[in-house]
Amino acid sequence: MPTRILLEGRPGVGKTTVVRRLAALLHTRKAVGFTTEEIRQGATRVGFTLETLAGGLRAVFAHVDFPGPPRVGRYGVDLGVMERLALPPLRSAATEPVPGTLVLIDELGRMELASAAFQDTVRCLFESEIDIVATIHAKSDPFTDVLKRRTGIELVQVTRANRDILPETLAARLEPP
Repeated sequence: MPTRILLEGRPGVGKTTVVRRLAALLHTRKAVGFTTEEIRQGATRVGFTLETLAGGLRAVFAHVDFPGPPRVGRYGVDLGVMERLALPPLRSAATEPVPGTLVLIDELGRMELASAAFQDTVRCLFESEIDIVATIHAKSDPFTDVLKRRTGIELVQVTRANRDILPETLAARLEPP
């Protein structure tokens, strides 16, 4: 049975850092997926970038100056970034899984889930035989609530107390001895 780990935590607790460190610790597995990162102007968050794990492609995904639609809070979201950068490697992993591949998704959040194509791809991934580690927000959401109830899902709470050890713990579990 494939590994399915959802890393749940509040904003700013370190979910993205856990995924990035986990990806860096993998030596025998190929990680595909993406991470997101805040864009700050001084102390103010003004947007988010999306960066692929394989290839390091990067683009502004959401920003206060983007008109949308969609809009999530004060941010306009450029779903084209999801289509161009994140979805191609995720779709390949879902339809043509390569042994040893690990899908890492940061995150299954409101901005990302604004893309119906992303939701469809995530559903396909969770139906496939590939291992997945994904971050989710702590708030209830219809899409992630369904994922949490699936058989075989392990829900791991990310906290300030465990965020520094989680990447090593997960890498030890996910890499063959």
